[in-house]
Amino acid sequence: MIVVDTNVLAYLYLPGQYTARAEGLLQREPEWAAPVLWRSEFRNILSSYMRQRVLNFEQACDLQAEAEDLMAGAEFEVDSPRVLELVRDSDCSAYDCEFVALAMKLGTRLHTMDRKLLRAFPEYATALAR
Repeated sequence: MIVVDTNVLAYLYLPGQYTARAEGLLQREPEWAAPVLWRSEFRNILSSYMRQRVLNFEQACDLQAEAEDLMAGAEFEVDSPRVLELVRDSDCSAYDCEFVALAMKLGTRLHTMDRKLLRAFPEYATALAR
């Protein structure tokens, strides 16, 4: 099991520059995990696509449902003091540190393209492979 940030999920479902990498990751590592926060972040991404008229309401709902199916049983709460400790020791947001805290809790890697996370937590964060 690996941890993926919300953007990796978005890359999987919304075609773009990193879609092939996200698809490859899913083939290599089919068990993805994320903090519960991913749902809100993913809805926010979908809402941006709706406002830009790239997706309509039904498409956004379908993508949210697909992503929720993928992540079913692999959504976790994280320890608030641990998240705040990671924030204290980095320049990353609490939102981003939730993903790191989960990777630490599960003893696995976080897959992301977030440069701040990659720089601040190289022992836990891994860039999506080509």
